[in-house]
Amino acid sequence: MNIKILDTTLRDGEQTPGVSLTSKEKFRIATKLDEIGIDYIEAGSAITSEGERESIKEITKQGFNAEILSFSRPLNVDIDYCLHCDVDGVNLVVPTSDLHIKDKLKTTRDELLELSNNAVDYCKDHGLKVELSAEDASRSDFDFLKNVYVNAISHGADRICVCDTVGILTPDSSFELFNRLNDIDVPVACHCHNDFGLAVANTLSAIKGGASEIHTTINGIGERAGNTSFEECVVSIDRLFSQFTTNIKINEIYDVSKLVARLTGVYIQPNKAIVGENAFAHESGIHSDGIIKNSATYEPMTPELVGRKRKFVIGKHMGTHGLNSRLKELGLSVNDDQLQQICFDIKELADKGKTVTDVDLQVIADNVLEINHEDRIKLDEVTIVSGNKVMPTASVKITIDGEEILNAGVGLGPVDAAINAIKSLDVFKDIDLIEYHVDAITGGTDAFIDVIIKLQKEDKVVSARGTEADIINASVKAYIAGVNRLLRD
Repeated sequence: MNIKILDTTLRDGEQTPGVSLTSKEKFRIATKLDEIGIDYIEAGSAITSEGERESIKEITKQGFNAEILSFSRPLNVDIDYCLHCDVDGVNLVVPTSDLHIKDKLKTTRDELLELSNNAVDYCKDHGLKVELSAEDASRSDFDFLKNVYVNAISHGADRICVCDTVGILTPDSSFELFNRLNDIDVPVACHCHNDFGLAVANTLSAIKGGASEIHTTINGIGERAGNTSFEECVVSIDRLFSQFTTNIKINEIYDVSKLVARLTGVYIQPNKAIVGENAFAHESGIHSDGIIKNSATYEPMTPELVGRKRKFVIGKHMGTHGLNSRLKELGLSVNDDQLQQICFDIKELADKGKTVTDVDLQVIADNVLEINHEDRIKLDEVTIVSGNKVMPTASVKITIDGEEILNAGVGLGPVDAAINAIKSLDVFKDIDLIEYHVDAITGGTDAFIDVIIKLQKEDKVVSARGTEADIINASVKAYIAGVNRLLRD
């Protein structure tokens, strides 16, 4: 059985607090939704504003494969605005719970039923397809709810939808509700909200109960706790429900997820299923080892299925298998001893509470790979004195060819003073510092500082780097590394 998808990112999703999409942004999202195989796109609510209507019209004139709908109340004025936007159909939303009928609309069941039937008639008379959505259906009297549906169908409604407006269904009650609607002779849709974190589970139960269409939003965005997550539902249907299919190009799910996150500014929590940054990330050594041998050991699906890539996270729980795999991805080849040393250095850094990034890994690996060189000059200690009324002064202790040397220097700043303290020694006198560059390569006040310098001796020019949390140490180490390289050459 093929399950149809109605995406309401551009209407219900835009009701997320703080989200307001421009016409161009809506058009970009709608274009991508159509490309990936969405069956129905709710492009907005035509009654909202002139700008909203222009956005909807821009979408409807593209000739998309998807059916384009507008939200509408059961009022002629709303429907007229939908017609003005040239939509294919309307999502006609009719409140059916006594709470909404009496307290919100201040009307009666009979008047509500007449309002619904008249609205369906008006839509059909003007050539619109109609999906009648019962608002707050999950808190409605079932007999009245079904009566509304049966009446709407008799007046020409093409589909009906059960809306769990405040997310109070459970998987069991969702299955039961949809199972009781199995004798309805038009497609039955499910529209769930996530107030109790059950929107996806309730939607999947609705499918098992008989729903043939589901309403979703990309990344599950929407008002309050959001709507049913498109990507979680679609992948669950594909992987877990062999008897059901969708028309979605699953390998493009991550692309549309990132697009919506960028344009709405509602970014995805790292541990979100399918599209979160950690969904296919592994740090544990046991997990990484298993994944390398057979990805099915710790992944229920391959990341490529949804347009993702697996990554091994560098941290204190990692093992050498995952580390070596990551090093190879960075183009680094190491022997067993070097691998163990890099692993040790990473764990030591992580134990201090530092998040180890790829840049940190590159730096640590570079340092370990340089260990085999026998350097003539080694830095032992740097001490700086600086202040508002004190000329920056540095004292350095270095070892040159086995001889320990102490020296001091002053400068315009502490880095300049430290470099001057070294440069004044004889071995450095014919070496010129021709370029100095600094980057903060990680975030926070404990950021690693990457210092890159260029040194020249006669016609030879070399680059060197030093990376530390302390800019002075990083600068001095970069300078000495460069000098050692010149002396080796």
